[in-house]
Amino acid sequence: MSSAVTDLCPCPIVQAPMAGGASCPELVAAVSESGGLGFLAAGYKTADGMYQEIKQVRGLTGRPFGVNLFMPQPEHADPAAVDVYRHQLAGEAGWYQTRLGDPDSGRDDGYDAKLAILLDDPVPLVSFTFGCPTREVTEALRGVGTRTAVTVTTVEEALAARRSGADAVCVQGIEAGGHQGTHRDNPEADGSGVGLLALIAQVREAVELPIIAAGGIMRGAQIAAVLAAGADLAQLGTAFLVTPESGAPAPHKQAMTDPLFTRTELTRAFSGRPARGLVNRFMREHGPYAPAAYPEVHHMTSPIRKAAAKAGDPQAMALWAGQGHRLARELPAGQLVEVLAAELLAAKAALAQGGAA
Repeated sequence: MSSAVTDLCPCPIVQAPMAGGASCPELVAAVSESGGLGFLAAGYKTADGMYQEIKQVRGLTGRPFGVNLFMPQPEHADPAAVDVYRHQLAGEAGWYQTRLGDPDSGRDDGYDAKLAILLDDPVPLVSFTFGCPTREVTEALRGVGTRTAVTVTTVEEALAARRSGADAVCVQGIEAGGHQGTHRDNPEADGSGVGLLALIAQVREAVELPIIAAGGIMRGAQIAAVLAAGADLAQLGTAFLVTPESGAPAPHKQAMTDPLFTRTELTRAFSGRPARGLVNRFMREHGPYAPAAYPEVHHMTSPIRKAAAKAGDPQAMALWAGQGHRLARELPAGQLVEVLAAELLAAKAALAQGGAA
């Protein structure tokens, strides 16, 4: 069962696809070259932009890697609420000397065009976030030799992934940095997500699919824990965000271990969808009023976030981070995979000795 994903990489370590620039070709290739599984994030890129990055990865490594797609989003946002939030953000735009983005800049993230490229020029693994592809899509990808995985945050979503014909599920706990990959954005469920270890156990009993575990994992001992709980691979995002190869802006990397940023929270402030990041001024001031409106809010705040990053000001950037961010280590990506693998072996040996005693 687990060979559907585990034979893609010698080490059970997956670098999370972090949309927004962190998961650049250099990072993906470095992780895959070191025995892990690198992952490109196609979210927020054009179809051609995705294709160019795939070509760059192939020029850097011959090892397997994955590509993550965002599913098209249904229209459910209240236009009046979006307009109110737009007025609230006017001061931010003025302060950073930029304009607010157009909330109606598109809902499908170029999904069909990206899928067409991936069917024409296949990669080893494609994963899906913010929803579940149709069985027609998974079978088409399987027909060209591509395996598929679906991000899930509940047992119900895991069952939907199985019905869709997915080869694996990426089980995302509430601890994870960045967006919660829920299939349906329900504001009434905000903050009610399940912790990773509990969710792995629930999904393992519900579906017989390989599990990629994601959420707050920063050390080899944690990888050992999720594997013991029933996962087949561990996916780490924040741990790789601070590596030299990561394309994340310098202020974002520095904030991970900056004592000024003491905690993470889930917020809709930057995108209109729940996402975990370091609490900064923008999140404190706008989070309580942000509507459930993705990707409208994402499009609106994008120029502000870019201007803040250019100015080196982390207080208006989306500082996505998992709950384990303080454990971040500024190691080259390949070395980090080696350290994590050594820690994993040590943890397994300690467990075995304990069992023998």
